[in-house]
Parts: sequence; C-alpha cells; structure tokens
Amino acid sequence: MKIDSAQPLEYSTEQNRMNILGFWLFLGAEIMLFATLFTSYFIYEDRIGNGPAGSEIFEISPVLIETILLLTSSFTIGLAVNAMRLQRKNAMLAFLGITLLLGAGFISFEVYEFIHYYHEGAALQSSAYTGILLTTLGTHGAHVTFGFFWGLFIFLQIRKQGFTPQTANKSFIFSLYWHFLDVMWIFIFSFIYLKGMM
Repeated sequence: MKIDSAQPLEYSTEQNRMNILGFWLFLGAEIMLFATLFTSYFIYEDRIGNGPAGSEIFEISPVLIETILLLTSSFTIGLAVNAMRLQRKNAMLAFLGITLLLGAGFISFEVYEFIHYYHEGAALQSSAYTGILLTTLGTHGAHVTFGFFWGLFIFLQIRKQGFTPQTANKSFIFSLYWHFLDVMWIFIFSFIYLKGMM
C-alpha cells in the first residue's frame, strides 16, 4: 500500500481516495431519498383528514433543543477531524465523544417527540399528512441512530489502533455523513417545523 505523505491521512492512499469518492456518490443517492420525502411531504401537508395539523402538534422547545444539539454536533465533528489531522488522538476522541453524546441527546428528544405525537393522535394511519410527516422524521432519525453506532465503532477503533490511513478515512467519511444529516435537519426545521407552526 503506497502512502502519499503530502496528503492528509484520510486521502493518503488510492483506496482511501476512492472510498471518499464512492461515499460522495452514496450521499447523492441519499439526497434523492430525502428529496423524494420532502416532495411527498409538500404534496400531502394539507391532507390532514381526521388527524391533527402540524400547528396542533408541534412544540417549539424540543425542536429548538434538537436543532441546537445537532448543529453543535456538526461543529464538534469538524473539530474532531481537525484534531485528527493534527495527530492529537485524545482531542479527536474527546470531540468525537461529544459529537456522539449530542447525537444521543437528539435521538432522545426525537423519541419524546414521537411519543407526544402519538398521544396527540398523530400516527402513521391518522392521515396522509401524519403518515408522511412521521416517515420523513423517522427516516432522518433512523439515519442519526445509525450514525451514532457507526461513530461509536470508529471511536473504539481509534482508541485501540490510533490513527492509520484506514481509521482516518473512516473518520473523515463519518464526518461527511454527519454533516449531511445536519444539512437535512436544517431543511426539516425550516420547511416542516417552522412552516407547520405558522
């Protein structure tokens, strides 16, 4: 395996560069998935039938907390990648750990939110609106949950093996995934929650 010392560690091998390119292509497919969900949401947002409307079930406090948690985690994962590039293992693990804790906090608030929706009569079968709402939020939440466990695996791997071209590559790709989830949340916050509360 030929390592290019002029490149950051995550780009230092041909395989690493191909992995990153492949992941960008994967994110393109993920964008199409969320674009489909958003399109479906905009089609069904007024079809509430006998179910509640967004203005009846949305609560600003948990949504703001979720937003703060996720956007802060985007900042901390960026700090983790920067620490990795500076070869500061403890700092990288600390920032990655904080990212994971913030992600776990986000998941907890989303679970609370789904329980609240259920008690307010918003279930998948309540209406076309609640069905697509819960599907969109649930898909994003499932991605965050997957990302949490993926990040935890990387945390344990770096703690044991330190920085190698492979662990650096995995960490960088994970950071791309986490930033992607944050961008999708901005769209959810803006076009689902804020619009729904008006």
